[in-house]
Amino acid sequence: MILGLTGKNASGKGEVAKILMAGGFEYFSLSDEIRLELQAKGIPESRDNLIEAGRMLRQNEGLDSLARRVTGRFTVGLNQVVDSIRNPHEVRYLRSLGSFFLIHVDAPIEIRYERAQKRARTGDPVDLEAFKAAEARELASDNPAAQQLIATIELADFTVTNDGDLDTLTNNVRALFQKAVAMTPKMSWDEYFMKIADVVGTRSSCAKRHVAAVVVKDHRIISTGYNGTPRGTLNCNEGGCERCLALVPSGSGLGDCLCSHAEENAIVQASYHGVSLRGATIYTTFQPCILCTKMIINAGIREVVYRYAYPLPENARHLFRDAGVTVRQHESG
Repeated sequence: MILGLTGKNASGKGEVAKILMAGGFEYFSLSDEIRLELQAKGIPESRDNLIEAGRMLRQNEGLDSLARRVTGRFTVGLNQVVDSIRNPHEVRYLRSLGSFFLIHVDAPIEIRYERAQKRARTGDPVDLEAFKAAEARELASDNPAAQQLIATIELADFTVTNDGDLDTLTNNVRALFQKAVAMTPKMSWDEYFMKIADVVGTRSSCAKRHVAAVVVKDHRIISTGYNGTPRGTLNCNEGGCERCLALVPSGSGLGDCLCSHAEENAIVQASYHGVSLRGATIYTTFQPCILCTKMIINAGIREVVYRYAYPLPENARHLFRDAGVTVRQHESG
């Protein structure tokens, strides 16, 4: 899960981040990315310099560049909190990663001004009127690379009001986290096994295409296979199959191909290790050919789930139908 934080100056985004970090979240700040840029250029840190440097980074590297920078350092498997999101394009990029929720941290301006005075950062306004004026400049701009707080806040999934004590804020953040967990979609079994098949396919050395198959029973993987030359022979990319290296049209010269298909290899692997495939489901990245169709039926596999269609003769479809094998296409979201 990725929780993003946005809000006006001194609203308490840092306190929300601390609560989440105490609960195991990994912390990143888009403002820290800008600070690193200022340090690298020897520019003193001030609020105005941070705003201007952020605008220049978005303008030169892309409107979502700050978000892309921090996500490159995410630890896979951990929850992340990303602080100081101030541009809608940063939100859109983070949302594209999945399981992302934007939190708007809010508080009355008088409380925020008092907090800003206490923390006394370099370049902060010295009185309430100056604080209001500085804030107004950050809320919106005609320049898409500038801070766009209003537009960013409008994209928030949750709002937490930080106008009380720390215990109240902590309880509110915990409740919000629990809502986000409940709203996070769980990957379907089809998507799960198809993604595993994609990884299996990276082992293929076929020069024509990479295909993979995963055989599953009771939601447990019992065999995998990818296309390639037989065990103990030269791989396709090492010259093992002349037909694949000859760039012949798809579907021609199949009798000369030395590669075994992914479904074929998955079935043979199970046989090699003495594993029954009766009643199993096979997930394959491409629709099975006629040869693999016959092997799937005879192995006792009862369901075929494929991603990409393949020019399949009508008699293969008839075979599956007559054998009572369910065949369906899975379209990834």
